[in-house]
Amino acid sequence: QVQVAESGGGLVQAGGSLRLSCTASGLPFDDLTMGWFRQAPGKERELVSCISRSGSNTQYGDSVKDRFTISRDNTKNTLYLQMNSLKPEDTAMYYCAASNSVVWFALDPRRYNYWGQGTQVTVSS
Repeated sequence: QVQVAESGGGLVQAGGSLRLSCTASGLPFDDLTMGWFRQAPGKERELVSCISRSGSNTQYGDSVKDRFTISRDNTKNTLYLQMNSLKPEDTAMYYCAASNSVVWFALDPRRYNYWGQGTQVTVSS
């Protein structure tokens, strides 16, 4: 069983920055493909970004490209999401997800089998 936990959410003004962190334990971290997803009230869960096991490949949702950066430190079992130039529409619950079956990366949340509880990000205008 893999335990996933996010941290770093909070309230920030538009144009500001936040960094989310996610730790995963229970399996070797570099055996896990990782992703960040978000869900706003009344909306479907959507991809923010995902990253391959080694960190060499990343993908981003169209709405966050050029503003958010995903990275991972396999020596610290930690995934990061640096969020810059935040907008009110970025307000959502952000979830960290892990998969030990996806070899490269996956955009579909159904491909991830381990999820954290989420951390709230609120961007005020």
